[in-house]
This record gives sequence, structure tokens and C-alpha cells, in this order.
Amino acid sequence: MNRLFWIAIAILGIGLILLLVNDSSGEVFGIANDDFGRFVYLGALVVVIGAGMLTRRVRLSDTLRQAALWLLLILVLVAGYQYRYELQDVVSRLTAGFVPGSPLSVTDSDGRISVTLEKAPNGHFEARMLINDTTIRAMVDTGATTTVLTAADAAAAGYDPKTLNYNVPIYTANGRAQAARITADRVAVGEIERERLPLLVAEAGMLGQSLLGMNFIGSLSGFDVRGDRMILRD
Repeated sequence: MNRLFWIAIAILGIGLILLLVNDSSGEVFGIANDDFGRFVYLGALVVVIGAGMLTRRVRLSDTLRQAALWLLLILVLVAGYQYRYELQDVVSRLTAGFVPGSPLSVTDSDGRISVTLEKAPNGHFEARMLINDTTIRAMVDTGATTTVLTAADAAAAGYDPKTLNYNVPIYTANGRAQAARITADRVAVGEIERERLPLLVAEAGMLGQSLLGMNFIGSLSGFDVRGDRMILRD
């Protein structure tokens, strides 16, 4: 009996993994995801009920009770998959509440990505963006033509500020400064990614915080501000 129950667990686990991996394609082994999901949980339920019927030592009432528990578990897993986007939204909102600047990414049924940024206590919108897989805390600046990194953030992302050529004039809160051109292999805000994006690195001490500029924001399909939230749409 126990072995058959573990088989049911394996069916559910493998089925769930296949559904998650093939979520974007919409099908598993040529079967639509919704149909494949039904096949998985019905198969597991058949194994559970069959296990009870084949084991004479277990009373019918015990078998029905165990089948009901497994049916409840299957329904929870199915509901979790069906509402995966909503659950992702809840988890992202909790993360954003605990970690300021954490982007909230949502992918709709058509595969379009939107990222929501919460306004920081200082009144500005901030984003924890990835530069070459290094997390950088940046302020969103729609007045900045290009995304600009502080010297410290550039060093954290793998660039040596001492070897850069600072020949681009920029204006910061500390006044006029010089910046160097670099190219990031990958820049990401939440699930929105751009490759080979040109950036600037400000001279050390001339920029208090990195800026997410219009060369990233302008590549989006759109963005808007709703109260304390900024929504980026890929």
C-alpha cells in the first residue's frame, strides 16, 4: 500500500514539474497543459483507489477516507497550478514589502511581462536590478538618457573603475562630472531583461546612487505611474 502511495506522489510531482517547465509552450508531449494536468491527477487518484481495492487488509471505510484525503491534496495542487500567476503576484508583493525596491513581476496569459515598482520612503521609485547577475539598487530617473552606475556598483558588477575612460560629460546632484562608457551583458528588472545594453559609470564620489535611465525604460512597450506604484510593461 505504501509503495503505491509513493507512486502516486511521484506521478503528481513529475506531472507538476513538467507543467511548470512547459508552461510557456502551452503543452506537454503534444498535450495541452490543462488536459495533461487532468490526466496527471486522475492517474494519481486511480492509483490511490486501486491500491485500496487491491489491499484486502484495509477496510473500505479506510480506503475511502484515504482516497478523500488524496483527492483534497490533488485539488490543492491543481488549484495552485491554475492560480500560479496570482500566487506569484502575492509572493512578489510580500517580497517587495520586506525588501525595498524589489520588482514585482507578473506574466499574463499571452506571455507579456509587467513589473511593478513601489515608491521608496524617500519619495523616489527604486529598483533592485541585475547588472551581469549582480544586484544593484538604482533610482528610476526618466530624465536620465542612459542608465548610470556609481563607481562602487560598477566594481561590484565586474568592472574596474580605475581602468575606464571617463570622457562623457554628465550632470548629477553633485554637479558636472565625467562618466565612462561600458556595455552590460545583461540588465534585468524583475523578469524584463535586456542584453548588451550600453551604460555609463560615473566618477567615484560624483553619484550617490545608480540611476535606471531611459535607454532601458524607453525599450519597453510602455510605463505609467499609479499613486505609489510604477508599472513597466515589456
